Amino acid sequence: MMTTLSQTKELFRRAEAVCFDVDSTVIKEEGIDELAKFCGVGDAVTEMTRKAMGGSMTFKKALTERLSIIRCSREQVNKLITDHPPQLTPGVRELVDRLHELNIKVFLISGGFRCIVEHVATQLNIPLNHVYANRLNPLREYAGFDESQPTAESGGKGKVISMLKEQYGYETVVMIGDGATDLEACPPASAFIGFGGNVIRPQVKERCSWYVTSFGELLKELEKI
Repeated sequence: MMTTLSQTKELFRRAEAVCFDVDSTVIKEEGIDELAKFCGVGDAVTEMTRKAMGGSMTFKKALTERLSIIRCSREQVNKLITDHPPQLTPGVRELVDRLHELNIKVFLISGGFRCIVEHVATQLNIPLNHVYANRLNPLREYAGFDESQPTAESGGKGKVISMLKEQYGYETVVMIGDGATDLEACPPASAFIGFGGNVIRPQVKERCSWYVTSFGELLKELEKI
């Protein structure tokens, strides 16, 4: 059963851990779309990302198909990070700092690539063992991905949250994100907060009780603690 607005706000205030999606949430762009543009196949991949985020294609299928179009090497990914580092969404640094001050643990759970997400985590002082993302297979010229990672599947973010609850004994875990794969992580997440500061996905906005368009709204809620 979906939590009400006031229940969601209360769960956020007393969360032991907050999990953030990365692409179009913590950062302004979709990492895989940026990689595609960088490799000259932007349009085809952007359309597929839209389908994956809207939930009309399984996440794994979309990831496999997008990577087969991009056919990027690990070197190209590294060059992308150097030449076009991911842009943090305004307010996210302040929000993460405040959560850390309150001793609320912060995790990044992404269907994107670990090498890009680790770069983001470092900027936000999030420990790298709090990063869950897809690993590129670096062993060949065309980088495939490690299909054994939970984040490679639809429902993978929920699996990670279940794992965190089991591993650390958390009872209250909140998921924040913009897409269908974030929404479906609740449950096992105690509450879900939809984020529309970079892109508004109507099918997510309609299905969550608390939808914000800036991280300032979440910071304001933490002032009530």
